[in-house]
Amino acid sequence: MEQGRKSIRLLLTGGGTGGHLFPAIATAEALCRRLPGTKVLFVGTHRKMDTTSLTQYGFSARAIHCQGIKGKGLVKLVPALILLPVAFIEALWHILRFRPHLVVGVGGYVTGPVVAAARILRLPTVIHEQNSVPGLANRKLGALATRICLSLPGSEIFFPAGKTVLTGNPVRHQILELAGKPLKEIGEEVTVLILGGSLGAHRVNELVVDALTRHGRLLPARIQVIHQTGAADEEWVKTAYQQAGIKATVAAFFTDMAGVYANSDLLLSRAGATTLAELAVLGKPAVLIPYPFAADDHQYKNGCYYAESGGAVVLVEQELTGRKLAEALAELAGNPDRLQKMAEAMRAKGCPDATEKIVDSCLEVIKWQD
Repeated sequence: MEQGRKSIRLLLTGGGTGGHLFPAIATAEALCRRLPGTKVLFVGTHRKMDTTSLTQYGFSARAIHCQGIKGKGLVKLVPALILLPVAFIEALWHILRFRPHLVVGVGGYVTGPVVAAARILRLPTVIHEQNSVPGLANRKLGALATRICLSLPGSEIFFPAGKTVLTGNPVRHQILELAGKPLKEIGEEVTVLILGGSLGAHRVNELVVDALTRHGRLLPARIQVIHQTGAADEEWVKTAYQQAGIKATVAAFFTDMAGVYANSDLLLSRAGATTLAELAVLGKPAVLIPYPFAADDHQYKNGCYYAESGGAVVLVEQELTGRKLAEALAELAGNPDRLQKMAEAMRAKGCPDATEKIVDSCLEVIKWQD
């Protein structure tokens, strides 16, 4: 990169889930703060989440025709493979039109053709891996990428030596602002936040409702419940709580997650990398129920990283019942001192400077190309 350059053109790619998009947004925002005037283009899929999430942050978004290939049966695999050269050509077109100085991939199958096209055009590339076990796209792209940013120690074994840097996982600036405050003192009245709104969390909603409605007598009397259900489960969860006489704040999604986090003492959620990164920088103790069908069981391995230091408790879904979950929640919610120690252990695992480290890596690889 030329000395004194005031801005760059950044092309981001990835998506399909919030776990991929939020790190991309955080990286783009940080780079724009570092170099005002920077232009950002996001190349993702045609999924609504990919386009709406980016446009609400003011970034331009384009879509290419691409489908995942891992775990597909023959009927779905053939069309996905046929689309790959189409996606590659579309990626070349968007790159040639936008003329980026750098291409950053944040995971998801769309990353593959875009990063491959960037390397064909001899552009510097950075990929970021959020999970303990990289997905298929990032694993294959390791040989092509200029630099690989990792969120968790141990995942470097999946990539070529000398290319990786441990940065942590970026979190949204609203969360970082909250993370700068002292840890919340946990008293006798404990507020439990249930995050059941992500893909594949219907079973979490079922287990939580069963635990609180049928086995609520096991829990301390002074417990408050905030439950993010996802759109599909909102109504029946509300009804179940009302019929059981449980006062709970229930919504499909919460727009002010920083505010919801601030009011919570204990989290119950899946073990997605981005959620865990947010809980760590905030110092929020957690009960984790990893999604059992996550690729390479990466959610379980994500959760174990935080549980090793005592910041979280990992429960295996296949072994879990409503009663067992109620007992686990009761053990924690009834012990404020333990929750406080868990909060401290969780915060010790946080990487509040992850975004800045990724931006540093991005700017370094641009310089290396001059």
